Amino acid sequence: MQFKDQISFVQQHIKKNKMRVFMTVLAATMGTAFLIVLASVGFGIHETVREEVLSNRLVTEIQVYTNEMDEEKAEELKKRDHVKAVIFRQHLGTMQQSSVGEFTGDHELIVTDFVEEGKVNFELQEGRLPQKSNEVVVGSHFADNLIDQQDVGEDGEFTTYKGKLIGEQFIYKIGDDKGDLIEDEIPLTIVGVGKKPAKDWDQDRKVYADASIIPELEKIYFSHVDKIDEEHPDAQQLFYGNVNVYADKLENVKAVSAALKDDGYSVYSISEELEQLDVFFLALKAGLVFVGTIAILIASIGIFNTMTMAVTERTREIGVMKAIGADPKLIQRLFLMESAWIGILGTVLAVVISYGVSIVSNYVLPIIVTAALGEEDLGGMNVTFSIIPWQLVVIASTISIGVAMISGWRPARKATKIDVINALRQEL
Repeated sequence: MQFKDQISFVQQHIKKNKMRVFMTVLAATMGTAFLIVLASVGFGIHETVREEVLSNRLVTEIQVYTNEMDEEKAEELKKRDHVKAVIFRQHLGTMQQSSVGEFTGDHELIVTDFVEEGKVNFELQEGRLPQKSNEVVVGSHFADNLIDQQDVGEDGEFTTYKGKLIGEQFIYKIGDDKGDLIEDEIPLTIVGVGKKPAKDWDQDRKVYADASIIPELEKIYFSHVDKIDEEHPDAQQLFYGNVNVYADKLENVKAVSAALKDDGYSVYSISEELEQLDVFFLALKAGLVFVGTIAILIASIGIFNTMTMAVTERTREIGVMKAIGADPKLIQRLFLMESAWIGILGTVLAVVISYGVSIVSNYVLPIIVTAALGEEDLGGMNVTFSIIPWQLVVIASTISIGVAMISGWRPARKATKIDVINALRQEL
């Protein structure tokens, strides 16, 4: 019997029992669709969390934590292999105040190297990076923290600065070791405004200046410190620094991090966080696939029952085939082809349905969740509830078709062992 004849033979018997085969295919479809949709939730949440972690952050950034960092050590880090830039940012450990006319506010001054910042694309909303002494870049929310102190109402309402920032000069002051504001003024000119953070809740009110301002700040601060404790100079330390190292490529982040750890530095990089996330979600997705497979196993009972009934109903037909010399392997193959057809058709329908459910859920669920939370969006997050990658389709299809074949194997083996004489004696 040629292969096309075998297919025709299978089709004829499927048509004879349309309703039973339809219900079996429906069960296989529902089981496979349940597996795909359930596992797609794991893929969707994984992708959402990854995007949230990666948003507004450089993937090549390695944060270095140490209490002994200085400019000399930062320069040494620049000479390491696969290091693109080293940004040594120094923070003031004292009270600070900025004022533009009648508007005043508290802003944190960050001393940094704009040459290195430029290498990693310090993003600006407008303006440029500083090129001269006393030129600074301010955060996107700098003006929001400038308040007209003379216009603060009894109800707590106040007026914030609404003027232009680029080219504007403001007065910067610092406090002494007792927390009192020092009257010495430092005029600073704004030449750039940083790009607004991706998160609405992230407020950037910093002032970014270069190292040329350090001597001036130290002179003002230490001239107002009553007494310097020579035994504990760090107790009156003005600047506290932290370092971010940037690898030239994402693939080299792990190697650079490992080298820094070997030298005794405590480091953190986003690649480590992503690795932990990937391991967690791999286990989650495997668990969801396992749970979904149970549904397919339940559907396999229907396939087994259908094929067993098919063998019983065709006992005489099988006897005739064996009487005219049909190979038992051919008989077994015919029944396996029928169970495989049920699995394949159920899988194809399940994939189509699953993609439809995924598209609808990604459109409808955000609306339902935001309505339930009473918000316009999910905190600025772009949540994807379901993603169906091709790998998931392959896994689900393999499981579904494999289970269908296994379910049909036992009835197919039973068909090959039917006695010819007894089979021919059965009435049609």
